[in-house]
Amino acid sequence: MTDPRNTVAGTFRQAAAALERAARHCVIAAEHFEARRVPRGCAHAFAALGDMARARQKIQDNAVTHAGFARLEPDAPQD
Repeated sequence: MTDPRNTVAGTFRQAAAALERAARHCVIAAEHFEARRVPRGCAHAFAALGDMARARQKIQDNAVTHAGFARLEPDAPQD
């Protein structure tokens, strides 16, 4: 049986990779805009948003996994 913590770790690594890709797209978009290549800059800006959405989804998937393991104790202090 797979340890769910390993699955969560892998999902966070996927999120990190997507965010790194988004950052690279932002750098390329900036270079295109500086060179007055607006359509290409827009394409990379849009791709950055897609990678950010992918990362956000991975992090949300981990939140759902965590919620499945979280226990609610009636007398536990609420932080």
